[in-house]
Amino acid sequence: MKEQNKLLHGCLNGLDLAGKVLLILIMAFPFFWMISTAFKTLQETLAFPPTLFPSGLEWDNFAAVFKTISVDTYLRNSLIVCVCIVVLQYFIIVPAAYSLSKYEFRAKPAFFALVMLGQMIPMQITFLPIYFMFGRLGLMDTYTALIIPFISNPFGIFLLRQYFMQVPGEVIEAAKLDNASDIKIMFKIMMPMAKSALITLGLLSFITNWNNYFWPLIMTSKEAYRTLPIGIALLKDADNLQRWNEIMAGNLLLVLPMLGLYIFASRKIRNAFVYSGIK
Repeated sequence: MKEQNKLLHGCLNGLDLAGKVLLILIMAFPFFWMISTAFKTLQETLAFPPTLFPSGLEWDNFAAVFKTISVDTYLRNSLIVCVCIVVLQYFIIVPAAYSLSKYEFRAKPAFFALVMLGQMIPMQITFLPIYFMFGRLGLMDTYTALIIPFISNPFGIFLLRQYFMQVPGEVIEAAKLDNASDIKIMFKIMMPMAKSALITLGLLSFITNWNNYFWPLIMTSKEAYRTLPIGIALLKDADNLQRWNEIMAGNLLLVLPMLGLYIFASRKIRNAFVYSGIK
């Protein structure tokens, strides 16, 4: 009986491992195909049946991307927009999370409900009124139109609130006995203790806005303000022939920085969620 249980347990472990490996392969294959195609020649991308590996490393595909679109302009715009959004989000989510976690006032449940409501409402619903409002204000084709709608992050407020709630109230009381103001408590005590969560929120926000395509597309019509995802998408319209090797090379340029950031910060992201009690 014990041997049968061991055999059954081993089979279940084997199936579990096989399922995990299969899932990893399914999720990793699109990235592998993008990298492989980025180094193929045009003839290899049009060949049938398709080949998994390129015959050689065609670095000219990346040079063609820089010749076709203004990568430096799009890259600069993406960096400006993403960095400004992350910095301005900190100025909003830190005080909001601190007040919702450590202050007691009558309207606190209502404010927290509004935060949760903002997290549940899809952003696509708010795009149209924001678009008309910015159009009337003359903010089309500006960095302001690309930054302002995203400086409030309901999920960031919720996550940071959960994190701040883990901080003992005695720490804040001791700081107030030393005549520390609320601003000093936030910046000198709460933020250092929530460093992991703040880094996580910053990285998630940066990655999300880096990949944002729809909003910059409808809010800008000039190349001077458009971001890198739009520039990469223009590779498809460069000519009538779809040069998938160059398109994938551009996508690789777009994805690699974010993939590196995520790999670097994956442990911090997991730790922030575990410490905040989110499962």
